Amino acid sequence: MQSKRIAFPRFFFVSPTDLLDILSNGNAPEKVMKHMPKIISAMETLELIKEGVRPAVAGMHACVGVEYVKFTRDLKLLGKVEGYMQEILDTMRGSLKDLSVASLKKFNEMDKYQWIVEEPAMVCLLINNCNWVIGCQAAFVKIQKGDKDGMKKMWEHQLDDLKALIMMVQGDLTKPVRCKIMCLITMDAHSRDICHQMHEGGVSKIDDFQW
Repeated sequence: MQSKRIAFPRFFFVSPTDLLDILSNGNAPEKVMKHMPKIISAMETLELIKEGVRPAVAGMHACVGVEYVKFTRDLKLLGKVEGYMQEILDTMRGSLKDLSVASLKKFNEMDKYQWIVEEPAMVCLLINNCNWVIGCQAAFVKIQKGDKDGMKKMWEHQLDDLKALIMMVQGDLTKPVRCKIMCLITMDAHSRDICHQMHEGGVSKIDDFQW
């Protein structure tokens, strides 16, 4: 078992009994799925598609809340279990990267509520923060060009975004969407406070800000 754990280090977090069950059923990925929450945090199971002897993977189901994320890259569970487990991790990370790149573009093209509903929670929170960073950078550029109110405008924009989220959460929402919006409110409130501190402190570039 030690060699298997070295080949796929996440097996170190699995009990010997569970690992024996995983290894003994390695050629039958369907039987390994019950152990996925112990191997990858917040993953309940994979969505498997029968393709010959070994299945392919369409996406993943979360065990926190109700969420399904479709993989953007093809993956068939071939070879030894420690090998395809690493391929699962690589495909998961690659798919989340692909979804995040696409989501950053959609952020400015879609209605924000609809964007929140459609995007996976992890991607939604990441891209929301990325957009805030982009906004702050743009504010610094404006300040450097002589617009002393560049950060004030960013702070006011952040206030408007926060008010819009609060209005959303007062509506009739599904539990997963409500959870995402509540997380966004918490993060945006923190972002609002940082913008306010930078405006009040007369910060003109990020090196001036005392964290």
